[in-house]
Amino acid sequence: MIPEDVRAYCAAKWGAWEDQPWEGDVVFKVGPDARGKIFVFFGDGTSIGVKAATTREEADDWLVRYPQDARVSPYIGRSGWNVLATGGGIPDDELREAIDHSYELVLAGLPKKLRGPGAD
Repeated sequence: MIPEDVRAYCAAKWGAWEDQPWEGDVVFKVGPDARGKIFVFFGDGTSIGVKAATTREEADDWLVRYPQDARVSPYIGRSGWNVLATGGGIPDDELREAIDHSYELVLAGLPKKLRGPGAD
């Protein structure tokens, strides 16, 4: 996926918005204002950081399947976050699935009243 496609895909999700909480680091969040939570670390678009799973062990599946294109996220990797290369061997449909899964995991962690229409 090219950076513009990743950016558009993230921004099209319900309640998603782009932020730059640290100079030079672009992220996508879901949820209102300061209560929003990051679901994708975008950076320069050559890779994305996603919540791949709820545990490190589950997230390691990406490292096994794509050893050249997936790695544990610095600092937050123990919580199931991975960095996935966007221009490497990971197919675009799997990158979209990873973004979707990250979005769903982060959205589910928000208080119910912040999850939007259809929240269970």
